Amino acid sequence: MELKTFSIPVGDKEITLEIGRFSEQAEAAVLARCGGTIVHATIGLGGESNQGWFPLQVEYIENLYAGGKIKGSRWIKRAGRPSDEAVLTSRVIDRSIRPMFPDGFMREVQLIISVLSVDGVNSPDMLAMIAGTAALEISSIPFHGPLAGLRVAYKASEDKFIFNPTHEEQADSTLDLIVAGTNEAIVMVEAGANEINEATMLRALQAGHEQIKGMNAVLSEMRAQVGKEKLVFEAPQLDAALVEKIWGKYQAQIAKAVHSKAMLEKGDDTLAKIKEELIAEDETLVDAPLGQILDKLMKREARRRTFEEKIRPDDRTTDQIRQITCEVDLLPTAHGSAMFKRGATQALTITTLASPDYAQLIEDMEGEEEKRYIHHYNMPPYASGETGRVGYPKRREVGHGALAERALWPMIPSQADFPYTIHVVSEIMSSNGSTSQASVCGSTLSLMAAGVPIKKPVAGIAMGLMRNEETNEYVVLSDIQGLEDHIGDMDFKVAGTADGITAIQMDIKIDGIPMAVMAEALEQARVGRLHILDIMLKCIAEPRKELAANAPKIVSVQIPPSKIGELIGPGGKNIRGLQESTKTEVSVSEEGLVTIASPIQADLDAAAQIVREMMMEFEPGMQFDGEVMRVEDYGAFVQMTPGRDGLVHVSQMATGYVQDPREVVNVGDTVHVEILDVDGDRVRLTMLTKEEREQAEAQRRESGGGDRGGDRGGDRGGRDGGRGGFRGGDRGGRGGDRGGRGGGFGGGRGRDSGGRGGDR
Repeated sequence: MELKTFSIPVGDKEITLEIGRFSEQAEAAVLARCGGTIVHATIGLGGESNQGWFPLQVEYIENLYAGGKIKGSRWIKRAGRPSDEAVLTSRVIDRSIRPMFPDGFMREVQLIISVLSVDGVNSPDMLAMIAGTAALEISSIPFHGPLAGLRVAYKASEDKFIFNPTHEEQADSTLDLIVAGTNEAIVMVEAGANEINEATMLRALQAGHEQIKGMNAVLSEMRAQVGKEKLVFEAPQLDAALVEKIWGKYQAQIAKAVHSKAMLEKGDDTLAKIKEELIAEDETLVDAPLGQILDKLMKREARRRTFEEKIRPDDRTTDQIRQITCEVDLLPTAHGSAMFKRGATQALTITTLASPDYAQLIEDMEGEEEKRYIHHYNMPPYASGETGRVGYPKRREVGHGALAERALWPMIPSQADFPYTIHVVSEIMSSNGSTSQASVCGSTLSLMAAGVPIKKPVAGIAMGLMRNEETNEYVVLSDIQGLEDHIGDMDFKVAGTADGITAIQMDIKIDGIPMAVMAEALEQARVGRLHILDIMLKCIAEPRKELAANAPKIVSVQIPPSKIGELIGPGGKNIRGLQESTKTEVSVSEEGLVTIASPIQADLDAAAQIVREMMMEFEPGMQFDGEVMRVEDYGAFVQMTPGRDGLVHVSQMATGYVQDPREVVNVGDTVHVEILDVDGDRVRLTMLTKEEREQAEAQRRESGGGDRGGDRGGDRGGRDGGRGGFRGGDRGGRGGDRGGRGGGFGGGRGRDSGGRGGDR
């Protein structure tokens, strides 16, 4: 294929799409570039599937070589299973494109997006989104595009939206919104925010949609120039006469089943019995799609009552929330535990606290980072009354855990305020709609029960939607359950505090949601969220002031980053000695935040005090009781604080003449010292009191034999000896030392020695 290039402006950035560069045997291939970030997307088209659902597969592949990295493991260099971030990106793209394929299309479609280069400035995930939708647009696969997606950031100080922000721009944003859509409507939303209000969120969606329209215009041009002819596909149609015949005969039974508690909780067998009865009456129906027909009729009845009577299958009104039950402290050995139950959906959440050393180290294309707040979500088969595989988490579990984590992250205290690694696990005990939002609520309760000082409590709710295709009427539903998720057209999850939104996730089954309906759903979600929060706070009103008795105790001390090396010491000597002497765990961040962990408060306090002393800024006049660490001919080195020594010159050990410092002190002795002066890292100490120093000075002045030259020479020699000895005890230091002693004490001898020492 001839190489073709197309440019898409997105805000103040430009994305370049190349067709014909690589992968000529793929159904379609697109190379996307923004700055130095490059991704490659390919489409594969397989045969017909008989699985009963559309076999779409989306794979987003991170390559460490894209960032010039080699896997850190010493034994395994080949990439392993995808990171959580790669899984989440795959899910975002999957959720955006899946509704755009025609109903009934069952051929295998595989979208593989590989990151080839990352520049550390432009994020590859949104490039992956546009590269993938562009490849689908120019392929022969039936696809109701064009469809584009982008990220929207918000700079609150300037009330400004930024599209596909750089990493630096995103760091300054209170919103991380991903939105995908057609020219007519929004199809998918994924967002994290720091208490964004509903009005601002709606403006962000509108601004993002306007950008999407411009992006879609370029995709339409691409299709016109290089697109393949689309496959002709006609969705299989159900036998209308048979559908109406079954409806006429079994409408009452279907209606009763739809509104039964057993059906709502997936335990009703009415539809199975109707199917058996139909086949018994007419054996030719054994190959008819009776399951699809009965499912269609069940949806018809549920939607009929919802639209006509504004009453839902479980007799709730459209904005009514199911009964809620909350409990805390269910597990005696957990640092924090809570249960949140809404209808038949039940989540048990456990909080575990540990020192910063237990933070998760994440290695990706752009380097390494530490993660100190981790939220995991597990939903075993029994939660939905089924059997199935148990093992590593499926994509859905990774996604739901990430959504709950994102919802709570803005409310997690900083490491300086709460120096713990926080691990939260939500175990779904029963599932009937909105388990991810039950996890948000349960996790808030669990964190508060554990004593984590979260800034504000967070609650979440799942909103649903039904559209009447004949009248184009919409009904927004609060707190949808499993049946409504199945028969409805939207799953719109909104989490936040009483003051704003912290997370959003929206998936739809139709070709878009009008902005007016989106606004209605956001407002109805806000009202529901406040209702849920009110019930939660009756269970536990605020974070506990004390941690659980079995939780580790941690204290943090901030030190200047320039002194980290001093704390660690040569080869880690200082920090190891600190840990051994106090029986604590000590770690320090690049920003100079020292965290100390210990189950014993006294050890914790002792280690913290030592760190503070080690980092102390020394000033003349400060006094210490210190251990003698080393003795030289010219004086002794005394430890003022751990890792910090000062020199007591021999002339500052006694008022009289000292021939050898070892006559006064030995290594291991404890002596009382005072700082005379500080010169950078060098500290000069004295063992003499102020009165003793004055007495020695008076004696020196009154000594008859020493003339001024001798005195000055001896004095200079003393000072030089101190400096020389402090710098390593070289010959000049020893000479000055001798001169100092001579000049300080004793007539002619002082004159001779002092003069010679001073000259030296």
